[in-house]
This record gives sequence, C-alpha cells and structure tokens, in this order.
Amino acid sequence: MAPARQGRQETMGAMKIASKPVLAAGALLLLVGAALLLGWVPWRATDPHAGLVGGNGRIEATEIAVASKQPGRLRELLVSEGDFVKAGQVLARLQLDGLQAQRDEALARLQQARQAVATSQVQVAQALGNHQAVLAQVVQRETDLQMAQRRLPRTEQLARDGFLSDQALDDDRGKVRNLQAALSAAQAQARAAQAGVDAARTQVPAAQSNVQAMEATLQRIDVDLAESELKAPRDGRVQFLIAHPGEIVAGGARVLSLVDLSDVYMTFFLPETVAGRVALGSEVRIVLDAAPQFVIPARVSFVASTAQFTPKTVETASERQKLMFRVRAQIDRELLLRHIEQVKTGLPGMAWIRTDPQAAWPEHLAIKGQP
Repeated sequence: MAPARQGRQETMGAMKIASKPVLAAGALLLLVGAALLLGWVPWRATDPHAGLVGGNGRIEATEIAVASKQPGRLRELLVSEGDFVKAGQVLARLQLDGLQAQRDEALARLQQARQAVATSQVQVAQALGNHQAVLAQVVQRETDLQMAQRRLPRTEQLARDGFLSDQALDDDRGKVRNLQAALSAAQAQARAAQAGVDAARTQVPAAQSNVQAMEATLQRIDVDLAESELKAPRDGRVQFLIAHPGEIVAGGARVLSLVDLSDVYMTFFLPETVAGRVALGSEVRIVLDAAPQFVIPARVSFVASTAQFTPKTVETASERQKLMFRVRAQIDRELLLRHIEQVKTGLPGMAWIRTDPQAAWPEHLAIKGQP
C-alpha cells in the first residue's frame, strides 16, 4: 500500500508541475491580445489618412505643338530646350523661296491689273469725249437743217415769181435733203458713241475686280510668308526640339513643342464609392514623392462622367477596384507663376481628398503660411 500511495503522489506532483507552464502560456496570450486590443484603438485614432481618400498620379502640363503651316527648309532655330518663352516670341524661321516667287508673280499681276483699270478709265474718258463731239455735230446738223428748211419756202416763192431760176430752187431742195441725211448720220454716230461709252464703263468694274482678286492673292501669300516665322502661341517652356536647321519640314509637321507651366494638373483615379461625392472645385492636397515635405494645394477641375477599368499604374493599399473614375486636380495658376522656375512635370505623387468637406485637414496636409 505504501508504494502505491507514493506513486499516486508522484503522479499528482508531476501534473501540477506540467500545468504551471500551460497557465503561464495562457496568461501570456491574454496579455498579448489585450495589448493588441488596447493598442489598436489609439492606432486607428492616430491614422494620418483617416477621413481621406487619395490616388497616385503624375504632374502633367498642357503641351503645345508648334508646327509649320507651309513646307520648307528650316533656316534657323532661335531657342533651346528648357528655354522660357513669351507669347508672340519668334522661335524659328523657315526658308520659303517658292512662296516668295509666287509673291513676286502676284505683285506683277497686281500692277498689270491696276494698269488695266487706269486704261479702262482712260477709254471711258475717250468714249465720253467722242460722244460729246458727235452730239455737237448733231446739234450743228440740226441747226443747218433748220436754216435750210426756213430758206426753202422763200426760194420756192421767188422761183414762182420768176426772180430765181429752177436750178436755184433745185439746189435749195437738194441742200435740205443732204442736211437731213447728215443729221441722221450724226444721230447714228451719237448712238454708237453712247454705246462705246457704255462698253467702256463696263470694263472698269471688271478691271477693278481683277485688282481686288490680285490684292487678295497677294495678302494670302503675305500671310503664308508670315507663317515662315514660327511664334509662341502662349507663354511656356521649350520641351523638345523636333527639327533642326537645314532640315526639310513638311506642311503641318511639328518643329518643336512647348509646355504651359501655368496650366499644371495631376490626374488620378478614385473608386466609384467615393467619386460620386467629389464635386468640382473640391479642395485637393498633392504630395510629391520627390518633395514629401511640401503640400501643394489644388482643386478638382474635372471628374469623368463614366467609369473605366483601373489602369495598371494605379495601386491601392487594399484590393484594386475594378472600376474607377478619372479625376483631375488643377494647381492654382498664381501659385505656379510664383514658382515657375521650380515647376517640373512628370513627377509622381499622391493626391488627397477629404471624404467630409467640413472636416479639417490633418496636420501633415495643412498649408503652412504662403506656399
């Protein structure tokens, strides 16, 4: 009996010794769970992105293609890559010999057209002078005829009385008939002269129309020649030089490209659960990867009306959404102009929007002083 009791006591002692590590392990797990549970609440409360939604994107700017309207050889290039240019500044010049030859030809034809106008006006003046001369002849013939017609009755009376011979009477009658014929001829000449005046006058508008057409042609050529100087359509910075002096440039081909650094924005994507609550003009905060210490203020200038599949470049902390809405955040123009020398495009970063527009921005996204 004594050995059996002693064996049970040893077994119970061993069980007590084994239960102590189990209890210690259980207590440790409870402590770890409590610590995690207690630590989760402060972590959530101090989440720097709580109440925000964002998306990654790149800084972009409006790109302007400066192209040649006319084909020709690039004579000189007056800017280099990276230069800042002003609107209206000459950037390049083309050599347009063929167009210059066309202008010389049009100018010669214009001189001919103007000479034709002057000639037609002289012809009108000549026709008017001829018409006036013929009208004077008509008046003279009418006067002679009237005098002959007044003399004929007296001649007839004298011939009946025997004071004049029949020959004299016949001469007076013949003279009346000749004067009548001369008057008819003069009147015909007057009508012909009037027709000549009308014909000459019709030549003047035709010649003037030809002058106007040649002037329009010359003006068009001058406009095309003015296009030989490629000017900056707006303020910007030279991004790429596509053609170089001596190269043949086709009509419509790009010679260089500019970027308008006063029109800078970031395009990013938001899920459909958030995009519907984003209004135009909503505040945006942009943080660039290259300068995380700076916060750039912006505003929503565009929200796509239709969703699209998430681009491959969009990464989210959680599982990628299948459908996203494209959003554009426009950076303030005055801010860009103040820091125009530091504006760079293509830089990646994050754009943040508040889910509650009435909530304050967190400290790390607040604008400190004048940006």
